Amino acid sequence: MKRTFSALLVCASLLVVAGPPAVAVAPSPAVAVTPPSAAYRLPDLVPGIPRAGREAAGSRHIEYVPRSEAAHAGTRALRCSASTGPYQRQAERYLGRQVDGRQSTGDCRAIRRFQQAHRIAPATGFAGPVTGATVRLMRAKKDPNRAGHCPDLPQRTACVDLNRQLMWVQQSGRVILEPVVIRSGAPTMETRTGSYRIYLRHRRHISNLYGTRMPYAQFFDRGEALHGVYEDIFSGPGSHGCVNLTMTDARRAWEVLRKGDTVYVWGRKPGV
Repeated sequence: MKRTFSALLVCASLLVVAGPPAVAVAPSPAVAVTPPSAAYRLPDLVPGIPRAGREAAGSRHIEYVPRSEAAHAGTRALRCSASTGPYQRQAERYLGRQVDGRQSTGDCRAIRRFQQAHRIAPATGFAGPVTGATVRLMRAKKDPNRAGHCPDLPQRTACVDLNRQLMWVQQSGRVILEPVVIRSGAPTMETRTGSYRIYLRHRRHISNLYGTRMPYAQFFDRGEALHGVYEDIFSGPGSHGCVNLTMTDARRAWEVLRKGDTVYVWGRKPGV
């Protein structure tokens, strides 16, 4: 996947306002995420809908598929993929299919229904990285802090799980904002781990370096912030270190969190 210009600018604000000192947390191995199968390396996949056809897809998330299948994604009658995707086993397990890591007609139909329900396009039944991320999100909803990585504190805490690329907000052991998908720092620009405090909030922030819009920005560490992005949250290799959210989720996080609240970041983004 090529690094797009917009993806490189999503966290481009270099503020002179220093945040409070952080408590460092060593990156933990990404044990929370089952690694993808070896059928495809993620860089071998391409967006399933060509750039020219993405406006017609509306607010759908664009799945990454084998290059040979992307050519057919714009046709009216989408073919059911016979390919085994990198997140085949995860999808099979979540959907109650036989977990054998091999695509079948039944698997494809079940994955297609899941993709349609979660606005993933093209809905061809190929279990790519976007489908895998959505499966992780759905599995986390019942008990996102089951592994206990995020501290149970009396104050509001934004829990940023780089391993699973998820964030939620909890307080005194109760989840007050359910898990949402994030996009953290790209390789060489990793989101820093540690325990921080939100020190600046700006609803309509604009980067003073690149002039890029960073709506609902909540800064927690030397220019790194939680903020919304206008493009698909799954596009590009990542941010400049910020924790990107969809516009809807950024607005919800803005309504829940306040200046002084804790942001706790741990883990390591898969592939970084």
